[in-house]
Amino acid sequence: MLDPRHEMSSPDRGSRFRLTACAIALAASATAGTAAPLVAQAVPDVDIFLVDLVTRNGTLTATGARNLTSRIGYDNQPSWSRDGRAIYFTSIGDDAQADIYRMDRQGAALARVTMTAESEYSATVVPGGSAISVIRVERDSTQRLWRVPLDGGADQVILADIKPVGYHTWASETTLALFVLGSPNTLQLARTSTGRADTIITSIGRSLHTTRDGSVSFVHKVSAEEWWLMLLDTRTRAMQRLVQMPLRVEDYAWLPDGRVVAGEGSLLKVFDPRTGGSWETVADLAQFGIRDITRLAVSPSGDAIAVVAVERR
Repeated sequence: MLDPRHEMSSPDRGSRFRLTACAIALAASATAGTAAPLVAQAVPDVDIFLVDLVTRNGTLTATGARNLTSRIGYDNQPSWSRDGRAIYFTSIGDDAQADIYRMDRQGAALARVTMTAESEYSATVVPGGSAISVIRVERDSTQRLWRVPLDGGADQVILADIKPVGYHTWASETTLALFVLGSPNTLQLARTSTGRADTIITSIGRSLHTTRDGSVSFVHKVSAEEWWLMLLDTRTRAMQRLVQMPLRVEDYAWLPDGRVVAGEGSLLKVFDPRTGGSWETVADLAQFGIRDITRLAVSPSGDAIAVVAVERR
């Protein structure tokens, strides 16, 4: 989605990635909400790294890393294809345009997915895998959720009356959890069959995920320094606190084995909801030149994690 701070074979990276550090970004996506969603501001210089993971006897290890989008500019919001062979991400161009691209995990084959006059963010593969859903900033600055078919078919708005949407996750084929901008930001559950949504809780973080049992996880910001990882049962709407997040960390991802990973500075940390306890450090990614970790996306098999961070130069 939007961030305050979205087929070429063997592409010419020098020409493709000639992007600027200035674009349209969303001021309210991290902490306090605001009713005015879009502002012009400097876009952070962040890259997407692929960190290799190995799990042996329950111990998670980072064994290597490489920069997939090595350039000056904004590449963010990674999400994996269903087969784990490629990553969708948001890239902002020198015209302040945000588009969705698809890159294989070797960082070689690159394809532009969206080619509209609007900006798109937060690519997510829809259930079934025939399309991605994106947040589109329309010409009048409306932010709605759209479906972009991967076979080249016509794009369609998914929830016509719900706006401004910031982030989303599919809880099922017909149910979505949405981060909706406002004062404060809200977590809403929406159904595609009705186009309607119900507010579940306020003051949430941008990172929404669906667990293997169909629950939705999110971060509840109780105060400026107290942020909790939560689980929502989308059927009963019961909520459960799992663990307090590291200080001012709102981005995390789930491993296939049910553990949670997050980044704090250059540290990759893990928490196991099944055993409780606290966050444990897996690795210091500074050894791979990675610092200031934000977003994370774990591959379907759990053998790699896409990490948004700043390269130590």
